[in-house]
Parts: sequence; structure tokens; C-alpha cells
Amino acid sequence: QVQLVESGGGLMQAGGSLRLSCAASGLTFNTISMSWFRQAPGKEREWVTAITRLGFNKYYADSVKGRFTISRDNAKNTVYLQMNNLRPEDTAVYYCAGTESFLKITTYSLGGTYEYWGQGMQVTVSS
Repeated sequence: QVQLVESGGGLMQAGGSLRLSCAASGLTFNTISMSWFRQAPGKEREWVTAITRLGFNKYYADSVKGRFTISRDNAKNTVYLQMNNLRPEDTAVYYCAGTESFLKITTYSLGGTYEYWGQGMQVTVSS
């Protein structure tokens, strides 16, 4: 059974940093491309960032470029999201997601691309 479990969320003041982790089990992690999505209250789910299977390529939404960094440790079956210079508008539930497919520029930001999802982790940024 595939499981993705996020951790590391919480409350942070604007300008601060948080690191989210997503631990995977029940799959061969180095064959899975990973992404982070987020959903703020009353808003649609938004793609944040993606990383290819071996971590060679990374992609970011414009809203987080230069502030967020995605990385992975395939030996630990874990993907990370380092979030720096947090803003109140970063407040959302953050989800990690995985797919056995190769990432394509036309689809990596679409939720339907991903077969596996975590349960979500709340991140709240106060002003």
C-alpha cells in the first residue's frame, strides 16, 4: 500500500522559514516524480513545485520561485520543501504528490497527473 506522509508544517511569522517533509512507503521511490501542491481556504488547489525521479530537474511556480526549494533523498524515500521568506499568502494546506510517469512540461502542474497523494499539512504564516 502506497503512503505519502507529510510533516513539518505549523505556524510561522512572515519572513520566517519552514521545511516540509514527505515520507513515502510502499513504492520504489526513485521511480516516482514528486510535486508539492497547496490549497488555501476558499481557493483552488495550486501547484507549487516538482522534481524529477533522480532530482536532476526542478520546476517552480512563479509565486514561490527564489523562496522555495524542492529536494529529495531517495535513500530515505523522502522529498522536502524548504520554504524561506514566507508570506501570509503562503498560508495553505500543503500536499505532496507522486507519479510513476515521467514529468512533462505540459502536465507536471496538473493534479490529475499524480496517482499518489499525502494527507496534507497545514502551514500558517502570520503577518
